[in-house]
Amino acid sequence: MRRRALVPGLAGLLLSAPPALAQQPVTVFAAASLTDALRDLGAQWAVRGNPAPRFSFAASSALARQIEQGAPADLFMSADEAWATYLQERRLLVEATRSSPIGNALVLVTPADAPRAVTLARGTDLPALLGPGGRIATGDPAHVPVGRYAQAALTWMGQWGAIAPRLARADNVRAALLLVDRGEAPFGIVYATDAAASPGVRVAGTFPAESHEAITYPFALTRRAEGSAPARALLAFLAGEEAAPTWRRFGFTRPQ
Repeated sequence: MRRRALVPGLAGLLLSAPPALAQQPVTVFAAASLTDALRDLGAQWAVRGNPAPRFSFAASSALARQIEQGAPADLFMSADEAWATYLQERRLLVEATRSSPIGNALVLVTPADAPRAVTLARGTDLPALLGPGGRIATGDPAHVPVGRYAQAALTWMGQWGAIAPRLARADNVRAALLLVDRGEAPFGIVYATDAAASPGVRVAGTFPAESHEAITYPFALTRRAEGSAPARALLAFLAGEEAAPTWRRFGFTRPQ
C-alpha cells in the first residue's frame, strides 16, 4: 500500500537546513487542483527566507509527459497515483521520497445562478437532467485524473454509456470548472476543493466514495533533483505537519 505519511528522513531536513536553503528556487510541477493551496504555501516558504518556489500547474498527465521529455522539474505533485507511478517506472522519480499526504472528493457542480440538488446514486438519470443539448464538463478521461475519476463514478452509476458522448472534455480540472462558471455547461464534475474555490459554481451533489478510486495526491522528488537539499526540504515542508493546516483550510483531506 502506498505510504500516506512523510518519509521520516525528509522531516529531519527542516530541522537541519539553514534559514535560506539556496538562492536557486525549486521548480514544482503540480496538478491544477493544487493551485490555490500551493501558492499560499509557497508564500509561507518564502517568508522563511527561502527563494519562492516556481510553480507550473497543469493536468498531471501533461506535467508527467513534460518531465519524461526532460523538463526541469524538481518536485512532482500529481492528482492521482497513476501518473506518479508512470514516472517512477521510468526511473524519473526518487521512489523513497514518494508519499500521498492529502486527498479530495469528487462533486457535481452547477452554475451559481442555477443551483440545484442532485442525488448521485446508481440509476440516477443524468441525461434527463441535462436536457436535449446539455453537456457535463470534466477533464478528458483519456489522460486527466479528474476525468478518470468521473468515468469510474459514472460507470458505477450505470450512466457512462449515455454520458460519454455528452462530455465537454477539458485539458484540466480548472478548465472544466471554468466552463460551468461561465454557464457554458449546466453541470461539471470536479474536485470539492475546486468547487469551493469558485464563487461562480455550486455543489449539486457529492459522488459516493465507493463510486471511484480514492482521490490521493502523491508528492515526490524528481531524479534530477535527487541531490538537492532545497528541493528535499521544500518537499518535507509541503508533505509534513506544518503544511497540514493549510491543506485543510483549502478543503483537502487526509487519506485513510
